[in-house]
Amino acid sequence: MQTETLQAGNLTWFYREALPEPQAGGQERPPVVLLHGLVSQSYSWRKVMPVLAQQGFRAIAPDWIGAGRSEEPEKRQFAYSPDAFVAALGQWLDALGLGEVTLVVQGFQGSVGVQYALRHPERVHRLAILNAPIVPEARLPWKIKQMGIPLLGEVITQDPILVDRTLEGGGGYVVDDKDLDEYRRPFLKSSSAGRSLQATIQGLKLKAATAEIAAGLKTWDKPVLLAWGDRDPWLPIEQVQDLAQQLPDGKLVALAEVGHYPQEDWHEKVTEVLLPFLRRKAL
Repeated sequence: MQTETLQAGNLTWFYREALPEPQAGGQERPPVVLLHGLVSQSYSWRKVMPVLAQQGFRAIAPDWIGAGRSEEPEKRQFAYSPDAFVAALGQWLDALGLGEVTLVVQGFQGSVGVQYALRHPERVHRLAILNAPIVPEARLPWKIKQMGIPLLGEVITQDPILVDRTLEGGGGYVVDDKDLDEYRRPFLKSSSAGRSLQATIQGLKLKAATAEIAAGLKTWDKPVLLAWGDRDPWLPIEQVQDLAQQLPDGKLVALAEVGHYPQEDWHEKVTEVLLPFLRRKAL
């Protein structure tokens, strides 16, 4: 797996990439773009991406603008709204020269990836959603919501331990110290990481976003996989069961004993359901 930086528009993105093995014939398959959720990074996909590459898929995972090692602009330079993130994602895909891709999204910021797919269906071959807010009942948990509150959030988001509390609070699993070191690094390096996180949480506009997503997915005629950690304390699987039944070409799969961050909690279960979905033909 290799790491790269790329200028797209006036923003600098960091991303990870795993290229398919030549004998797998993966160059003819749409690349798989994996998008992380809040208080996470592309690093969370580190164990999923090599498996995809071994099976012939080019796997690319960026750090969202304002997260990880990507640029952390001030609010006067970047709005941190769904519209701003959707536009920026499109510019990054264009800068990479990617045409049609498969999107895999996770977490609360994963809603932006779904919005991109719904607004640009010609660019998305199929869509996999892992524990993301896609129905109006979805709410930010207090653990994350408080990070967006003025004054209080400014204090909380400057504490690197927020990473431990959030990643482990989302499923109850202990994250190895060496991995937590990677997640904490942006917050230890600069105060701008905390400010960007707070701005992202403040700009999510979940009520409007989930209304758009729930309505859009009901008419989305491309393959959709809802792979849901059933131990998620923030977005329970029961919330999405009705929507799953209304998808024209979609399926809900429960990931047993997996929490809010499936790729971090139990990556084997993610690839176990993701690979058949990537290979199967559309209805």
